[in-house]
Amino acid sequence: MTLNIPTLETERLILRGPVADDFEPLAEFFADTERSAGFGDTASRSEAWRWFASSIGHWQLRGYGYWTVVTKADNQPCGIVGIWNPEGWPEPEIGWVVFRNAEGKGYAYEAALAVREHAYGVMGFTTMTSNIVPDNVRSIALAERLGCVLDRVYENEQMGTTRMYRHPSPEALS
Repeated sequence: MTLNIPTLETERLILRGPVADDFEPLAEFFADTERSAGFGDTASRSEAWRWFASSIGHWQLRGYGYWTVVTKADNQPCGIVGIWNPEGWPEPEIGWVVFRNAEGKGYAYEAALAVREHAYGVMGFTTMTSNIVPDNVRSIALAERLGCVLDRVYENEQMGTTRMYRHPSPEALS
């Protein structure tokens, strides 16, 4: 089985399909209680592996998923950004994680813009959301910087109380 994951590029970043070497920085992220709290909480290495494998499977089942974000400067993974819609999710969302080594550099914003442009332009999505737990103030600030507005609050079976932020429509961005 071969996955056809497109590569996206921005000024400073390459968003590419995940490869085995991407697991280690992801496992480090999931082991960090402070950083992983907004993404489903900490996970053991084996749980992180299962998430990583399911994320790759998401591409096969849905035709979209999380890209590994690497910097053009050093080709090192700095996070994951993509479109996520597992069973039980209300609708597809743009999600993001920036690893500790890349925080505060605007990479999540740059990558999320590229994913949204791809979702609207190439994939034909007409709406996108980002689901954020209330305590994740940095992700809320990023969603607002992306032009998102709070759409509703709901109970996410995996993450508890979650705020759904609605991205501007393709027409609103034109």
